[in-house]
Amino acid sequence: MVSNLTFPQAMARVHHVGITVGDVDRSLAFWKEFLGIEPRFHQVIDAPYLSRITGYEEIALDACWIDLPGGVILEILNYLTNEKVPNEDATANPGNVHICIETTDAQTLFDRAVSCGARPIGTGPIDISEGPNAGARGCYVRDPDGITLEFLQLP
Repeated sequence: MVSNLTFPQAMARVHHVGITVGDVDRSLAFWKEFLGIEPRFHQVIDAPYLSRITGYEEIALDACWIDLPGGVILEILNYLTNEKVPNEDATANPGNVHICIETTDAQTLFDRAVSCGARPIGTGPIDISEGPNAGARGCYVRDPDGITLEFLQLP
């Protein structure tokens, strides 16, 4: 079936952000402590459609969904049947992605994330002096799997 929708009309919203981790239980422990909420879904999925969508012949996923504030789902995945090679987590590397969480208090989120096991990047929240977020405060941390989180406190 061919749709007559143009690109902007065909895209409704961001449904979820998926992150691949080495250990769902470890990652889930961080996110549960950091957010203070339980996952909506957590299950090992071993279904034929996974091979077709991921490109791996035989695949099973340990999958977890967490509802983030604002209506976006955080999907935490561990590919159970394939050998894994960690990505370089430097934010300058092509393919590196970060999740930006808007907050009213960047310092509080930074402190909480670090106390839950995140690694600080840089010195913590700083004042942003230029660009589209001028006047805001922001910082980066990495979760236990190296996923970069940005906390952005708008003016």
